Amino acid sequence: MMAWREAGEALAAGRAGLVSLWADGPRARLALLLDDTVQIVDHPAPDGTFPSIGRLHPPAIRLERALAESSPLVPLGLPDTRRWLDHGENPTVYPFLPVKGRHLHQIPVGPVHAGIIEPGHFRFTCDGETVVRLEERLGYVHRGVEALMAGKVPAEAARIAARISGDATVAYAFAFARAVESVLGVAVPPRAIWLRALMAELERLANHLGDVGAICNDAAFGLLLAHCSVLREEVLRACAFAFRHRLMMGCVVPGGVAVDLSREGEARLRALAARVGAAFPPLLSLYDRTASLQDRTVGTGILRPELAALWAAGGFVGRASGRDFDARRFTPPYEALSFSVPVLEAGDVDARLRIRAAEISESLGLITQILDRLPVGPLLARVPAGAGEGFSLVESFRGDVFFHLRITEGLIVRAHARDPSWFQWPLLEAAIEGNIVADFPLCNKSFNCSYAGHDL
Repeated sequence: MMAWREAGEALAAGRAGLVSLWADGPRARLALLLDDTVQIVDHPAPDGTFPSIGRLHPPAIRLERALAESSPLVPLGLPDTRRWLDHGENPTVYPFLPVKGRHLHQIPVGPVHAGIIEPGHFRFTCDGETVVRLEERLGYVHRGVEALMAGKVPAEAARIAARISGDATVAYAFAFARAVESVLGVAVPPRAIWLRALMAELERLANHLGDVGAICNDAAFGLLLAHCSVLREEVLRACAFAFRHRLMMGCVVPGGVAVDLSREGEARLRALAARVGAAFPPLLSLYDRTASLQDRTVGTGILRPELAALWAAGGFVGRASGRDFDARRFTPPYEALSFSVPVLEAGDVDARLRIRAAEISESLGLITQILDRLPVGPLLARVPAGAGEGFSLVESFRGDVFFHLRITEGLIVRAHARDPSWFQWPLLEAAIEGNIVADFPLCNKSFNCSYAGHDL
């Protein structure tokens, strides 16, 4: 097994990608991706300390800051020891990173925003209208999600997992279920495996449609928002008809799925795929033909490929900047399906929109393939009481969701979840540098990071 320091050096050298880092009792745990295989590396901490990975590999810094506040462990050598969570203290004492230079000014935004969204503070340091540095402060809503799962049987904890980030409820439930099944050796029925993939693609389709419209709206082109919103609503209504819930919350459970797809539901989803498949390409063509829209998106908010690789950025953020990674490639039943993973190098708002557009087309094809080949049979396998530990990596519409579980006597002892936004929020800070303040909403929407998935 790889040693702790060896793992840190592999991350620093770019030979591995960071998946997550967390505390589990008296030991620090590190998950890294090496040759498309996830490896777990432990460091016992009987004295309550362990060597910081963040001092070798910056993407680990935020995870270690969060670990230091949610456990008794102390990462030795951590470059940034500021408190991560908001404890209701005087907000003015938070030490934002200094920026030196003449004629610089700061613009504070949030944590309360002009919309019904979770809190997050953005501190802009600017030279005129140009952003010199952006620093985010998150951690305002610590819900204790992982602690809530402790002591529960998997069926109860699954309800919590499905509510970590509502727009990715299928992906989180999928990841949690696969982690449970890996621990307890559950063989999921084939029909349930394919229905899970169907739900995941419907969730991806709905979110990508919403994001394409929202990005265009932030570039002052509301027409595309209106049309994309209609298509997204049609997806959600079809999901409600087929699976009895617009977001399909609670449909994926340990052992399989909780709801079947009827013939009427199948027909509704086929009609949906045909409708979106016919309606979306003309909208993308309109985007291509609108010079004022292209002027806002092309060359704006560029994320350099080397940063995407260093942070192991998942989803459309990474793929728009050259990182060719998609966890579906090693998640059943995708190995039996035909699909492409679009990858671009430009790394700007336009590239992130185009990755979404390409994935919409791929998801429509996957939905049709799944419906054509959906096996018959049972939906649910028995989940026995047992013990052990296991993990899963599942592709959400944002990127890879990681779940690690330790179970004893049928009860969850430790649950750890990692949203792709942990590695995307810091990259947003990098992408906005050198852009004007007015382009931040556009860059922010093109990333669409999750507050809820980040602030557990």
